[in-house]
Amino acid sequence: MRKYVALFDLDGVVLDTETQYTEFWGSQMRHYFPEQPGLEQKIKGMTLVQILDSCFHGMTAEQEAVTARLNDFERNMNYQYIAGFEAFIAKLRTMGVKTAVVTSSNKVKMDNVYRHLPGFGDYFDCVLTSEDFTRSKPDPQCYLIGAQKFDAQPEECVGFEDSFNGLRSVRGAGMTTVALATTNPREAVKEYADIVVDNYLGFDPSTLFTV
Repeated sequence: MRKYVALFDLDGVVLDTETQYTEFWGSQMRHYFPEQPGLEQKIKGMTLVQILDSCFHGMTAEQEAVTARLNDFERNMNYQYIAGFEAFIAKLRTMGVKTAVVTSSNKVKMDNVYRHLPGFGDYFDCVLTSEDFTRSKPDPQCYLIGAQKFDAQPEECVGFEDSFNGLRSVRGAGMTTVALATTNPREAVKEYADIVVDNYLGFDPSTLFTV
């Protein structure tokens, strides 16, 4: 029996939080690395551990300070869904499409999501976090693991992403790639995607899955 799976990144794809993260990491990078403007854009798709190892290697005190600030920031973020997402994924569920989150965020962050959005978990069959992967986006590992959770082949999966690293990850996994133009302009992401949308309003999932 053919399987159909929808795999969603979290920030900028399910939740309208990416702008908040860009502001947070921009402030941290300007503080610690003023000589490297735009560094916050290069780390999109990385896990916290990988950001700390890449940018703050050997800087123990700074790693602890940044982690504490991030934890406090995430506790008080504004968590809301991308426009049209709830209706879109509800339709997927009625179609029998399996759904999962594939995020570089960790379990601590997800606890904040569940606290702010108690019904979040009902939309997904599986939530994969940074603890489930050993390599970060743009490596395709996380999306391949997502497919494996449902015993599905990559060609049976659609990946939804907003960042360049995330889009490369989905494409590298051999999946249909949907870009959300929530973080980057449509013109910038279209070369990495099969489909580009601004949000989920008016987006008919039957154009992706025929079940």
